[in-house]
Amino acid sequence: MLALLLSLGTGCVTKAEHERQLALAAARERSLAEQAAADAAKARSQITSLEAEIARLKQEVDSRDRQIGESQVQLADLQKKLDDATALSDQLRDELQKAGKNVDGLMAEKGKMRQALEDAKLRLEELRRSQEAAQKRADLLKNLINKFKRMIDAGELKIVLRDGRMVLQLRNDVLFDSGRVEVKQAGRDALKEVASVLGTLTDRKLQVIGHTDTNPIQTERFPSNWELSAARAISVVHILLGSGIKAQALSAAGYSSNDPVAPNENEEGRAKNRRIEIVLLPNLAELIAIPNE
Repeated sequence: MLALLLSLGTGCVTKAEHERQLALAAARERSLAEQAAADAAKARSQITSLEAEIARLKQEVDSRDRQIGESQVQLADLQKKLDDATALSDQLRDELQKAGKNVDGLMAEKGKMRQALEDAKLRLEELRRSQEAAQKRADLLKNLINKFKRMIDAGELKIVLRDGRMVLQLRNDVLFDSGRVEVKQAGRDALKEVASVLGTLTDRKLQVIGHTDTNPIQTERFPSNWELSAARAISVVHILLGSGIKAQALSAAGYSSNDPVAPNENEEGRAKNRRIEIVLLPNLAELIAIPNE
């Protein structure tokens, strides 16, 4: 529209040319509106999927609560048995000794029951810690969805759960031009917005991972996709550092084309595979092994 106004301001145009320019501008506006609506629908679908994952995590928390309740009942029962065995041991010791009986067996049984009680206490503590970790993951996921709602709605960012880790995915076309590692201005603005949220997670370490599609690159600077993916990850790390994220919380990695999220047989799949991921590495408390029993 600006180009049309400039042309009208600098010289005379025919009415037909004027109308043709107006029609082209209207068509471009409709196309942009349709694309924005499609991106918003896609973002809403992602939010629905993430909300379903939150519900699943809530069910996991409820299951841990039930296990804790069962363990508390078992713990009380074992404590009663231990108390009864202790009283019985004190009462019968003299009688068994007078009768020439050996009380070693009874004491051994008491030792087994005491060990069972200690094991039950440890298992209960592990269940409690696991329940707390699951609740923290669910709360963190919900919090990130709320804070990144604008970027998710705009199609600039996706939040996924993969292999028990929360992953922020940013589109390559927002961050980089083809074959380049210099982050574009739009990408810098997006990364600064991401850093403003991730900077509040003081107990989390972040790994920035670069990914490519299977189309090979071979230049003097980038002999293969490995160098390109790693260089892009490092470029993003520098911007996050400049936006306030501490160096101790950051690491970078390049996966080349070896961790695809879509098939590489078509352009749509290759576009999804060309991405930068910021992985929220789990805390040690979230890696507790729950006993099978």
